Order: sequence, then C-alpha cells, then structure tokens
Amino acid sequence: MPEQTRLTERLRADLTAALRRRDRPAVSTLRSVLATIANAEAVPVEDVRVTGEGPVAGAVSGLGAAEAPRRDLSEDDVRALVAGDRDELLAAAAVVPPERADELRAAADLLAAYL
Repeated sequence: MPEQTRLTERLRADLTAALRRRDRPAVSTLRSVLATIANAEAVPVEDVRVTGEGPVAGAVSGLGAAEAPRRDLSEDDVRALVAGDRDELLAAAAVVPPERADELRAAADLLAAYL
C-alpha cells in the first residue's frame, strides 16, 4: 500500500470533520478530490500480470490477495491533482447557470485552501 502524503492525510482528516459537521458541499468536494488521487495511484490494467493458474484464470488466494498494486505519488503529484480539480471546477463555473456556478466556485475555493 502506498504511503500517504501529508496533503492526502489532511484531505482525509478534513473529510471526516466535514462528515461530522454534515457539510454536504465539503464532503462532496473532498470525496471527489480523494477519488482523483486514488485513480492516479492505480496501475493501468495492462501493467498488471494475470496468471492462468488455478481453477479461475487470474484468481489469487491468501492474505492480501485482493490488493491491487498502487503507485506512490509525491506531495507535488498530489498538489497537481488538487490544482487540476480546482481548475476544472472553475472552468465548469464559467459555463453553467449562475446559481450552480456559485457552488462550483465555492468548491474550487475549498480546494484552493490546500494549495
């Protein structure tokens, strides 16, 4: 399992706090950026070796057998992902109706606080 960066740890801790406060916009934004980070850690399928051993091709057994390999991201990598999500929110805010744009800008402001 990859070692979490300080920024990722902070995002997870803030997600827990937002869940306790029942702050739906913050929960949604933080879950989204954490999903972006998790997706970036994923190893492409073509890089994963599948064996034909056993009754089911590619099946594995034992402790940790279901764990998928993950990439270790640096602090700068995570920061770039957060910045990318923030930029996407701001770009979307420019093309949606004003009431939705305010929500997107608020989410972008939340992510900007981590940069």
